[in-house]
Amino acid sequence: MTTEPVATGPVATELVPTEAGEARITHHRAAAPKAVLALGHGAGGGIEARDLVALAARLPARGISVALVEQPWRVAGKKLGPAPKTLDLGWRPVAEHLAGQGLPLVVGGRSAGARVACRTGAQTGAVGVVALAFPLHPPGKPEKSRAEELLGSGLPTLVVQSAQDPFGGPEEFPELPAGHELVGVPYGSHGFAVPKRAPVGQDEVLELICAAVGDWVLRLV
Repeated sequence: MTTEPVATGPVATELVPTEAGEARITHHRAAAPKAVLALGHGAGGGIEARDLVALAARLPARGISVALVEQPWRVAGKKLGPAPKTLDLGWRPVAEHLAGQGLPLVVGGRSAGARVACRTGAQTGAVGVVALAFPLHPPGKPEKSRAEELLGSGLPTLVVQSAQDPFGGPEEFPELPAGHELVGVPYGSHGFAVPKRAPVGQDEVLELICAAVGDWVLRLV
């Protein structure tokens, strides 16, 4: 596979060809990395999501390089994501590329990106999955569960879920298999936004997320 690295100062971007078009990786590298955490975005947003930005800013200091991955549809300037099968096609070659670079790879993402990582992680050489704001079901439709994707990831999986997530709060998740963990985030929305009236602040919640993900990845590798 050929890639096209582009230097942007302390952060570097890289284009990776896939069957769905070119995906883009934005690398936030640790000085002495112990692992790489590849994170995809949701169906309606990009890598500027607050949780992805916070993880990319804070985890390299703990020896975890963070690779934020933009799906081909975002790179092409489209506003809405394609079907799950196409999302998988746009992700798998990127994960395989990162897995081949010699460090343990943990794959993950938020919302739709978490689903992609759960569906494809075991096929790409990853050692674990981080599922941020996993959309357990469409809002108001708990009968349309997507738990099978999560339970069938085939890899140790960390779920980080907000208490107020309309796509499924922590208490709605089924019993997780061995190797899976669930961390509840107080007061947050699907995007981990915290209401002003909450007794915890936005920075505190993001720090909780970063600490939970960082601790889990380092235990895993």
